[in-house]
Amino acid sequence: MALVTSKEMFAKALNKDYAIGAFNVNNMEIIQGIVQAAQAENTELILQVSAGARKYAKPAYLVKLVEAAIEDTGLDICLHLDHGEDFDICKKCVDDGFTSVMIDGSKHPFEENIKMTKEVVEYAHDKGVVVEAELGKLAGIEDAVNVASRDATFTVPEEAAEFVDKTGVDSLAVAIGTSHGAYKFKGEPALDFDRLIKIHELIPDTPLVLHGASTVLPEFVDMCNQYGGNIPGAKGVPEDMIRTAAKHGVCKVNIDTDLRLAMTAEIRRFLTEQPAEFDPRKYLGPGRDAIQRMVQHKIKDVLNASNIK
Repeated sequence: MALVTSKEMFAKALNKDYAIGAFNVNNMEIIQGIVQAAQAENTELILQVSAGARKYAKPAYLVKLVEAAIEDTGLDICLHLDHGEDFDICKKCVDDGFTSVMIDGSKHPFEENIKMTKEVVEYAHDKGVVVEAELGKLAGIEDAVNVASRDATFTVPEEAAEFVDKTGVDSLAVAIGTSHGAYKFKGEPALDFDRLIKIHELIPDTPLVLHGASTVLPEFVDMCNQYGGNIPGAKGVPEDMIRTAAKHGVCKVNIDTDLRLAMTAEIRRFLTEQPAEFDPRKYLGPGRDAIQRMVQHKIKDVLNASNIK
């Protein structure tokens, strides 16, 4: 049981029709719910920390909570920085004990993205840490990431091959139509699988990453709205599309919105049905259980990653 990199996880998942779940964490209950699900399904796991999580909980607390989860469950866990905006934050996380970092230079011109990524790769690899980068821009809002639909761009396959060759990056997040947040599609959901297949053909040994991949499960949206929420029309990536992506080089699937919805829906239900209750343990506990159930479903029924150790 240890903090590990994603290198071996991805090597096993590549071209094996399954993907590793990468779940965003913000507090103790979220971490507990996720790791209990992974323990029950006997699967490998990536826990990732965004800019918003670093600001809310502080990195030192999150690292120690993940270390406690490893001690408690016996799982090997990859601790990943999600959407690092520059070299300094990536360096800080490497030095703090993260085993994987993402440098997100996707908002910059192609050559600048290469330069930024290469700098992080050289520093991280020297410390035994793996690096994810992004090419193309996903629309949507998630913590520090805010890209208008008009500014979103899909990944160009030939640029992806050049980017990986020049940077030596370990995995690459690609833009094929997913987006951050709870409102991923205005019409019918659609992903550009032809583009994904071409990217995978050009860089077959590079694990690909799908950001903005929450399904925005209707039962949680409905429960939130039933108990006082106001998130009508929320729509995510259908689960069959996630399964298809895992067959074409996607080894890591990022999930955040579904965690938020599961916990919030259950807490709203509890507080509505028991308005006299004010002990946080009484409503955070059911919220944690809701996360565990949802993550087990993702691991077993969507990512096809149960019992793959």
